[in-house]
Amino acid sequence: RGHAGRPVVAAPAAKLRSWLIMKRKFSISEDGCVELAGISREGCQPKALEQSGCGQDGLWQAALSTLNPNPTDSCPLYLNCATVAALPSRVSRHNSPSAAHFITRLVRTCLPPGTHRCILMVCERSDAFASACALARAFPLFTHRSGAARRPEKKTVVVEFFLVGQDNGPVEVSTLQCLTSATEGVRLAARIVDTPCNEMNTDAFLEEIKKVGQDLGIAPTVIRDEELKTRGFGGIYGVGKAAVHPPALAVLSHTPDGATQTIAWVGKGIVYDTGGLSMKGKTTMPGMKRDCGGAAAVLGAFRAAVRQGFKDNLHAVFCLAENSVGPKATRPDDIHLLYSGKTVEINNTDAEGRLVLADGVSYACKDLGADIILDIATLTGAQGIATGKYHAAVLTNSAEWEAACVKAGRQCGDLVHPLVFCPELHFCEFTSAVADMKNSVADRDNSPSSCAGLFIASHLGFDWPGVWVHLDIAAPVHAVSPGPAWPCRPR
Repeated sequence: RGHAGRPVVAAPAAKLRSWLIMKRKFSISEDGCVELAGISREGCQPKALEQSGCGQDGLWQAALSTLNPNPTDSCPLYLNCATVAALPSRVSRHNSPSAAHFITRLVRTCLPPGTHRCILMVCERSDAFASACALARAFPLFTHRSGAARRPEKKTVVVEFFLVGQDNGPVEVSTLQCLTSATEGVRLAARIVDTPCNEMNTDAFLEEIKKVGQDLGIAPTVIRDEELKTRGFGGIYGVGKAAVHPPALAVLSHTPDGATQTIAWVGKGIVYDTGGLSMKGKTTMPGMKRDCGGAAAVLGAFRAAVRQGFKDNLHAVFCLAENSVGPKATRPDDIHLLYSGKTVEINNTDAEGRLVLADGVSYACKDLGADIILDIATLTGAQGIATGKYHAAVLTNSAEWEAACVKAGRQCGDLVHPLVFCPELHFCEFTSAVADMKNSVADRDNSPSSCAGLFIASHLGFDWPGVWVHLDIAAPVHAVSPGPAWPCRPR
């Protein structure tokens, strides 16, 4: 809502817990003080703050004066029934102006307890989307804590946006619908990666895809198990053939009338990664339930985009497998024929994501006729070294799309930073004496994250005329791990 003239929430005072998040500049500038005074007198204070005993102007102004956002700060009010928090007043050029990561951190660590919670987000219109997604990340859906199962009451979070700055008119219904679709997609993806493999195996992931398809009126295409081998998907089949639950390639397709281009999103869906026979150690294997983060992100984004009326052809391609150990497991030295028609000598079974994605992008090109192919994956541990745990790595054959991805990341809070795209210097790392290529680099000190992405691109061909974008989210998928926040029903 673009103004503060109506009640934020109507809930019993004994159960209401309120929360205000703002940038410090809104409280120290002259105009900002007027706007915040408007909030306190007309907006959230009469309902959210007065009911919790925090409605006095003196207490309100005293709370504002204590905030010291370096980079964030919060102040509890009246026995922790309400909290005022401040975000950084400025951020660096490689961060999101919304300070989205700080929003998630503040809410997860400082939100007061209670059955009903109200969050009033003071921000500019341009930051509303990123702020909404950041808030959604603070409330995971998945939990198996026994205490949560015993609590009968439903818990609700109400989020109110108070827009400041020049463009501070009422929020349109279409904007609210967009925010709702996006946040539901975020929480869907988070639930999938938080669910362990004994529940989120390839069968269960396919059910998630079918549910989204039913919601959108789309029947998925599924190629599975021995059919993968028969049809030449040697990458997906080779990675997943040792698991109890067989591998699969699944596709959801949105083909509206009047579409002018065809886009494919290809997600890595390794529901668990033991490393295969090149097995991970006891400290690196925990957390590998999140190795399906790319496919989970594609599913959530596809659902949101189609619900918002995406105007071009959009295909979501899911490369699903469990990289397990067993009698049928792929061995180092094995050679697989991939869907592109190229052969790959396996020298590291723990470099499996690029194998399934190679099949996925080849299918998107050959069978779906995609003009633009974006693959997203938790691909390399080296990504966290290259761009850190908050910035995904982007590798693309298009300078225009590289800039667009960086800009989009700053706007939505999912930050990205470019990797070196130089196949003529890097692809030699995959040289094989007996196959078209190996699947892992010879020199791990030579830009391994870039090389891993180039492996995928090579199955399209470096002279492919379309746009190819690769996103490596290996570190960001772990950046917001589940914490003490409870599952909630958003409103």
